[in-house]
Amino acid sequence: MEFSPAPFFEDVAGGPAGGQANWVTTSDGKRIRVGHWLPEHAPNGTVMLFPGRTEYIEKYGSTAGEFVDRGFACLAVDWRGQGLADRLLDDPRVGHVDQFPDYQKDVQSTLDLAAELGLPKPWHVIGHSMGGAIGLRAVLAGHDFAACAFTGPMWGIFFTPLMKPLSRLTAYWGPRVGLGEKTPPTTSLESYVASQPFEGNVLTRDPVMYKMMQDQLAAHPELALGAPSTIWLREALDECAWLMEQTAPQTPCLTFLGSHEQIVDRKAIRARMADWPGGTLVEIPDGEHEVLMEAPEVRGPVLDQMAAHFTAACSDTQRQPVLSQ
Repeated sequence: MEFSPAPFFEDVAGGPAGGQANWVTTSDGKRIRVGHWLPEHAPNGTVMLFPGRTEYIEKYGSTAGEFVDRGFACLAVDWRGQGLADRLLDDPRVGHVDQFPDYQKDVQSTLDLAAELGLPKPWHVIGHSMGGAIGLRAVLAGHDFAACAFTGPMWGIFFTPLMKPLSRLTAYWGPRVGLGEKTPPTTSLESYVASQPFEGNVLTRDPVMYKMMQDQLAAHPELALGAPSTIWLREALDECAWLMEQTAPQTPCLTFLGSHEQIVDRKAIRARMADWPGGTLVEIPDGEHEVLMEAPEVRGPVLDQMAAHFTAACSDTQRQPVLSQ
């Protein structure tokens, strides 16, 4: 496959040395950005980080460092419509996708690049929020993942009782009346992290990690993204419904859910994991949406459990050396 060097903002990533990024073109002609950290030795394989909506490679630099320290290579991706990947609407502040399964084209291109770069196997995947929906479909599709883990996965979207009917009305009628590329009512075109102070945020209880995210966007505002389009909302609701109808795969799964989760549907996560053969759900007391962005005393045990989960899911015969850097 063809790929070429892409910008990588090492000044704010805070990850291990040697991080790199590449441009990759998907089968439908969208340019996405894929970053990787490939240490000299990665005996436990590669962790592929599937970020959530509005996120970008550099946000996971510190997480990559944690996995590198635990014997893994790491990869992360800017999905179409966010980060430095192609934005899909004239207004780049609006998050958009034409059809939710289009993200699987990004997945395929990402996996093709991982193979081309020789990222060591076994491969494991972590899906956060929207990346949890993308990751679950990828696992269901039979991609080569020895194990999977999820944090606050978007297998349903949380709405208050008042907002639920309004949101569904907007999602399914908005596109019919020419508002598909507009953002839903009450949402903002400004980045949540850039505009919301730490107090009262629904992402993390750690002020240090929240400031890191704010500093990243202040240094590189081109990474920022605002509210989703109405079409994105419709597609996301349909994707969540489809995912919940599928039989859980056999891939070993470990999922983390913050007890204060306010972005995705906790009931959907609990229902999915109750139906996952051998799957484990860990609920984090006082955790918010982003458990990988919580304080070290929360984040550390989560990372340890993920590393142990990935290591246990594969045998020594599956492990391969790093092929290239």
